[in-house]
Amino acid sequence: MTEDKPPGSQLEHWINVGATIIAPTTLLGALLFYFGYVSSRAQYAYFGVDVDTIGLSTQDYIMRSPQPLLVPLLVLTLGGAGLLLTQAAVRGHIAAAVAAAADEADTAGPGGRSARHLERIGRVARWSRAFGLAMIVAGVFLLFGYPYLGDWAFYALVTPLLIAAGTALAAYASRVLQRMRRALPEAEGAGNRVPGRADGSTMARWTAAVLVYVVIAATIFWATATIAQWSGLGLAEHEALSFGDLPSVILDTKERLFLRDPYIRETVLPASPGQTFHFRYRGLRLLIEGQDRMFLVPDEWSASDSTLVVPLDGSVRVQFQFQNQAP
Repeated sequence: MTEDKPPGSQLEHWINVGATIIAPTTLLGALLFYFGYVSSRAQYAYFGVDVDTIGLSTQDYIMRSPQPLLVPLLVLTLGGAGLLLTQAAVRGHIAAAVAAAADEADTAGPGGRSARHLERIGRVARWSRAFGLAMIVAGVFLLFGYPYLGDWAFYALVTPLLIAAGTALAAYASRVLQRMRRALPEAEGAGNRVPGRADGSTMARWTAAVLVYVVIAATIFWATATIAQWSGLGLAEHEALSFGDLPSVILDTKERLFLRDPYIRETVLPASPGQTFHFRYRGLRLLIEGQDRMFLVPDEWSASDSTLVVPLDGSVRVQFQFQNQAP
């Protein structure tokens, strides 16, 4: 016969099994790839280029992920440290108040100053839980109101943050109230508890905790993806304002390209024996190089411009200019 394990132990067992199936390094690599891809997609979509046509590798996307993840990682690290300090302070505060209330009950009877202090703590926790539930309702309202509110610039950031913060606040306030009930069992009638409910209530608590973590993780993932997208768009706008920082390219072609940009200068090369390139173009900058192709943009930004895709197959000749800075 197999022994029945407590629900909490069963849950821990399945979490450990999942951790062995999905290695942490694999999960980390997948997350870095995804956020790097989201940022790069937004960055090059600004120039009218689908990032999938560039041919970046998995390593390229992972190398591009630290920039969009810098702010979320700093916020999460500082926020986690603040929550740990808050947790320790609240736990010590409740323990001290419970001990003082117990001493007062032994000496002066119930209803002392410490008991009223505990009531205030419980009132703050209940109001915090209500406020957290209100934030969840607001986030869910925004979630289902996407057809009408999706055009709001901050929709994709405010919605997940409302749900995540509301869920965390409501769950933590409920945990504080539960801790206070455990510290003062007489307030809840501990002697009247029905035997046999421990396993069911433990399983319910574990399930609720897992659901809370899933909701918080999913919404943080959503918010981080939004920040990565904004980061890529910001990089693109910065590049558009400073095309002069990109490598300058001289392009020779066999046929006229009929480019309309006023900043790109076309020169007809003099005919000579064996000459296969007849046109030269100046005023181009290298945006990015992909698999056997280059993506070129003009020297100056214009909304009517387009990104020029040049294959590196011998049909063109490319020269890179010096930056004209003396060594």
